[in-house]
Amino acid sequence: MSSDNDYDKLTNEEREARDKIDREREEVEQAALPYKWKQELGEVDITVPVPKGTRAKDLVVVIQKKKLSVGFKGQEKIMEGELCKEIKLEDSTWTLEDRQSLLIHLEKLNKQQWWDNILTHHPKIDTRKIQPENSKLSDLDGETRGMVEKMMFDNQQKQMGKPTSDELKKMEALKKFQAAHPELDFSNAKIS
Repeated sequence: MSSDNDYDKLTNEEREARDKIDREREEVEQAALPYKWKQELGEVDITVPVPKGTRAKDLVVVIQKKKLSVGFKGQEKIMEGELCKEIKLEDSTWTLEDRQSLLIHLEKLNKQQWWDNILTHHPKIDTRKIQPENSKLSDLDGETRGMVEKMMFDNQQKQMGKPTSDELKKMEALKKFQAAHPELDFSNAKIS
């Protein structure tokens, strides 16, 4: 697998070609899994098809902070292993829908991070290419909106090689301190 540096050196056409190949490979790998999954920043939903007529009491579903196991009583597991990230156990659930689909809802512990996969031994997706569903900032509560706006600003600043909001605050505080103390020499001061 090539590094990000190699990718940065590609032309737009070469990037599109590589992205297309990567997407196709990813789709094949994900289709081979015994489940389908989707995620938002704060949660992951997994759908496991089961034979029509399955009853909840036939299933053994174990959800732990960092592990997941799904199977039928007395049979080999459908899926089992370590989750790629920790979950909020108290907010994670499972249910059987129409006696043919097992739905597992996992609340992420870190709600600011995309998951590469569900189980660590399963194929990864490229989280840099995730296109989150469009939502309006106005739909968010004040605190969440402020946090999202700050993250968006900081990401734009980083991409342009400019200081983040926290770095700007530090620089502003230093300027105020320097103005209040003109007798001090700050010519070699560094902000870290």
